[in-house]
Amino acid sequence: MTTSFTAFRQRVLARLGSLSMYRLVLTALATLAVIALVLSSLGVIVSPGPLEILVAFVVLTAVISAMDAAAQRILRLPWRVESSLVTALILLFVLRPGYEPQVILGLALAGALASLSKYVIAWRGRHIFNPAAFGAAVVSIVGSFGAFEWLGTASSWWIGTPSMALPVAVLGLIVLWRTEKVRVVLVFVLIAVATAVVRQFIQAQQFGIPVDLASALSFAVLQTPFLFLGAFMLSEPLTLPPRRWQQFWVAGVVGVLAGWPVSVAGLFTLGQERALLIGNLLAFAFALRGSVRLTLRAREFITPTVQELTFEARGKLRFLAGQYLELDVPHHRPDARGTRREFSIVSAPADLPTLRIAYKNGDQKHPSSYKLALAAAEPGATLAVTGTWGDFLLPRGDAPVLMVAAGIGVTPFVSQLRQLQLTGQQRDVVLVYVASDASELAFRDELAATGARVIVFTRDEPVGLPEHWSWARGVRLDAEHLERVVGDLAARHAFISGPPRLIADLAPALHKARSLTTDAFAGY
Repeated sequence: MTTSFTAFRQRVLARLGSLSMYRLVLTALATLAVIALVLSSLGVIVSPGPLEILVAFVVLTAVISAMDAAAQRILRLPWRVESSLVTALILLFVLRPGYEPQVILGLALAGALASLSKYVIAWRGRHIFNPAAFGAAVVSIVGSFGAFEWLGTASSWWIGTPSMALPVAVLGLIVLWRTEKVRVVLVFVLIAVATAVVRQFIQAQQFGIPVDLASALSFAVLQTPFLFLGAFMLSEPLTLPPRRWQQFWVAGVVGVLAGWPVSVAGLFTLGQERALLIGNLLAFAFALRGSVRLTLRAREFITPTVQELTFEARGKLRFLAGQYLELDVPHHRPDARGTRREFSIVSAPADLPTLRIAYKNGDQKHPSSYKLALAAAEPGATLAVTGTWGDFLLPRGDAPVLMVAAGIGVTPFVSQLRQLQLTGQQRDVVLVYVASDASELAFRDELAATGARVIVFTRDEPVGLPEHWSWARGVRLDAEHLERVVGDLAARHAFISGPPRLIADLAPALHKARSLTTDAFAGY
């Protein structure tokens, strides 16, 4: 059962990887907006009405797009219309829509604040707060004071209605599957629902109102915005901490605060978007590091299709062997895939301040604007690292390890093996290295120097293989051949880095290992 689910999960991830994250989220939110508009027109959703939804969307889109365009022009950053639309659509579902002048004013103010927060309340190019949550929270809190009652909107979270629960759950799951944040958001939803149920029972007891568990659960799941908040706001990569255990802590804190809103001076509560903002602060505390910039020192083709870039880090860069970084390459007229990409780090932490990454040239007929800008960067160019993330880390102790790498997926393993070598650690490691042909085997000398046993799967026989290396004689790597070449698979911790389709094909064998950690390439 577990094997089948892993294979299915990776095949879905492979398909979702063809879309950029911004485009996938935008498509999901736009679909929700259309569904809400139809249900409102049919009277299934009583409030807001279809005209209120349309007016609110137009106002939010116009204000946020204009603010983003102006700010990015001043800061000489590329304008990403998809980012503006995503923020507008999230605010559409959070705030109370309407077409009265005071409501339009409140919507415009919330949109402007959301946009400004992306640039004013930011660190190293990353949001500290979820922009939509910040704009909605400020307008709601300010509107709770008598002097600002003229603001005609506040947080209403009208998306939290039974008729929208299923669309939110389905589309949210697609987004979370793509970002691999299903478990994190599931923890949030479970904690938020449990907290809300406990709160209902306590309040019912205080007021002598009868309540049963089924009704309490139904209300907590179907008539709250927990599903939307988790799938489309809490999961935002720009405001999450780098490690999974840290993300679970943030999910738990936000879940408790969202499930049981705390009243502040009897004026407003720390619920929903304000709960998320507190979680954003906790995430920022986990991820807080000094500003880090990389100066490009050299670039080199290490295979016919793979380039390696060598940088010198300026600032306190910290990472663990196996983690990845996000590199920002600003350029004019970026395409839909934006100005940032994630790269596994090739070098070891012990190599700092020297840092290396590698990437495959990919589609040369239709290269992304990012790849073109990165290819144009000359030695001496300075680029920004916006963060390091990941849990693709070797387990503690000295238990034997199996590494399975496909193509450029070998990069995190180079970092891990090099770190073991530089720190004098001895470990039983077998690396299964898959490449299209022998010329695409990268980092041969570095891997050979670590002394790890390497089994190569290529169509043609590699010439002059290093000691401890062997060729699988041209067979295709599948579950059967993996078990054949690694006879003690059940005793090893398995790690696989490569395309989701390969992980799906190997799932039957990999699940026989002591444990399995994956690092799939879902695309940009």
